[in-house]
Amino acid sequence: MSALDIIIVSFNAANDLDRCLLSLHAHPPSGPHEVIVVDNASSDTNVVSVFKKWPKVRVVPLLDNVGFAEGCNVGFAHTKALLVLLLNPDTVVPEGALDRLVDALMSDDECAVAGPRLVDGAGSVELSWGPMLGPFNQIKQKLFTWLYSHGFPPVSSLIRNRATQVHFPDWVSGACLLVRRVDAEAVGFFDKRFFMYIEDVDFCAAIRSRKRRILFTPASEVQHIRGQSVATVPKATALAYRQSQLAFYDKHHPFWAPLLRSYLRFCQRI
Repeated sequence: MSALDIIIVSFNAANDLDRCLLSLHAHPPSGPHEVIVVDNASSDTNVVSVFKKWPKVRVVPLLDNVGFAEGCNVGFAHTKALLVLLLNPDTVVPEGALDRLVDALMSDDECAVAGPRLVDGAGSVELSWGPMLGPFNQIKQKLFTWLYSHGFPPVSSLIRNRATQVHFPDWVSGACLLVRRVDAEAVGFFDKRFFMYIEDVDFCAAIRSRKRRILFTPASEVQHIRGQSVATVPKATALAYRQSQLAFYDKHHPFWAPLLRSYLRFCQRI
């Protein structure tokens, strides 16, 4: 049995996936591990390329695009390791990053999930953690993200400083998320209502409801390049975000859900 299973859910991201697998091949975790690629019915060369170039990678081809959350669940069903890493195809893993992430999680028995510092292609820190999603926290998070993306010095300094510190946020990004299998099983894995986006926030909320902690560790750094599958269909991905946002509010904030739905309809966003 492997000590770590790595699940990559991919959709029409052949180039990104190849780069990710190349980085895993060059900088693998030191212990026994297995890589499982769940292909969401891609129409590109995704599956064929992996079979040809990466014969040791296990590929699970799906007949339909079931979304990221359910794709992760399919991946979980093909794993047995005590630790499972969810990794986006548009990530690049540097040397030692996965070992440091595993060490950070295993050093704290109260933590069920660990996320690394994510940086973009230019090395800038990504805001890959945050508070529980809600009307006011969401406004704050969006404002921070906008100010950070526009180089507002106080916010940029705050986020960069926070990214150098170990802390325990409400969620970490599903782009690179390490979880203890026992905790993932205890919450029933991912809620498949979240086709794409916010499934990581919901998953971490379920983990925290069992009095388990979410860890952000700067000891591990992973590059997140933001891949081609999102860039090619911006309208569809924006709609998917809104649908996941509504599903989250229906589940966690039922009082606010009708107000959000009315607002989105008024703005013609759904």
